[in-house]
Amino acid sequence: MADLAPHVIALLVLAAFAAGFVDSIAGGGGLIAVPALLAAGINPVAALATNKVQGSFGTASATYTYWRAGLIDFRHLKGPLILTLLGAAIGAWLLTRVDTHWLMVLLPFLLVAIAVYFLLAPKTTEVDSHARLKPMAYAFVAGGIGLYDGFFGPGTGSFFALSFIMLMGMGLTKATAHAKALNLMSNIVSVAVFATSGHVLWLLGLAMAVGQFIGGRLGSKMAMRFGGGLIRPLLVVVSLGMTIKLLADPANPLRLLVETWLVR
Repeated sequence: MADLAPHVIALLVLAAFAAGFVDSIAGGGGLIAVPALLAAGINPVAALATNKVQGSFGTASATYTYWRAGLIDFRHLKGPLILTLLGAAIGAWLLTRVDTHWLMVLLPFLLVAIAVYFLLAPKTTEVDSHARLKPMAYAFVAGGIGLYDGFFGPGTGSFFALSFIMLMGMGLTKATAHAKALNLMSNIVSVAVFATSGHVLWLLGLAMAVGQFIGGRLGSKMAMRFGGGLIRPLLVVVSLGMTIKLLADPANPLRLLVETWLVR
């Protein structure tokens, strides 16, 4: 952090605020924070590690705000939280041993599917519907998403929210609130893994955490005020934004496959 100019740190804190605001509503705040860290000259591993630290504060802020508003019932989250923790820990461990190539090919399709679902599906209400799974059965779904977050990460908040809507019958705002609680658990585990590897820039991460915390608090309040009218379109935009961001990378395997196919 000492190598960064004060105005660069200030811009990173501002980027963290924007990331916290977006992430508390629809997920995908890393689309803002990680590129900002990379643009500041921080190496990719340290950027990802530091982003997890500051992002955890924004997620914690949003989770607290939703909980205070009575939108999170932790009695039904005991099993999902435990398996999310275990899944994230296993995913982070696998990350050091398995090639993520195939995930980079699959992820854009998953994100587009989420965007299409929220764009074309019947309007999601704020009223809870019939749950297809019991909380303990859903815990295994949460564990799978937690494993994905520890292993890779992009889109985790959207995956959690969609699973709560489709499998637990929650309204959109309530699903978003519960998604933050599980995402916080997977973030904490990821931070622990990165911390043991020595890649976290703690002072910078904590400085950005201030912006994340404020952004997360404001974003969650906006989501509760405007409900699906704000969350639904932002989920579509964030999902498509993450897809474009992934495919814009010249090294993305799916992009390379398409380019190879086109030149034949």
